[in-house]
Amino acid sequence: MRSDGKLKGWRGGAALCALALMAGGCASIKDHRGYLIDPALTGSVQPGIDNRTSVERALGQPTFKSEFGKSIWYYVSIDTKQRPFKRPQAKTQNVLMVSFDEKGNVANVERRGMEKVVALNPDGHKTPTLGRTRSFFEDLFGNIGSVGALPGGQGQGGGPAGSGPNGS
Repeated sequence: MRSDGKLKGWRGGAALCALALMAGGCASIKDHRGYLIDPALTGSVQPGIDNRTSVERALGQPTFKSEFGKSIWYYVSIDTKQRPFKRPQAKTQNVLMVSFDEKGNVANVERRGMEKVVALNPDGHKTPTLGRTRSFFEDLFGNIGSVGALPGGQGQGGGPAGSGPNGS
């Protein structure tokens, strides 16, 4: 009888451990992506005083740099949260934009947050395109008779040239 009491205790303990392990699988995952923002370092960058070299020494390489137009360095930081069986969602986002003038001196420092984040939900059923709508059979058989056709006239195939890119 004494062994039955111990066995029940072990079963209860094992069930409790199994329940704790399964509940742990339902926990949310928090993640950080991008630049680790240090307020002391980002606050030290000042327009008119710093240049590209001093900004790079203080903050490191930017997340990305502008390719066209004004010279701007972007430091992007995103904190995400992912619930079980779901896609990650951005909870906080910070963007530090450092603008430079033509001499390489800091012209402006801007900070932005979640107000510029846009949620896009594309329609997965059909993508609208410009141009003529063609059926499957027109796509499949549209070039028959136009192989070797000369643009604007009768081709070797004997058929009229069409308005398509290859005369179909």
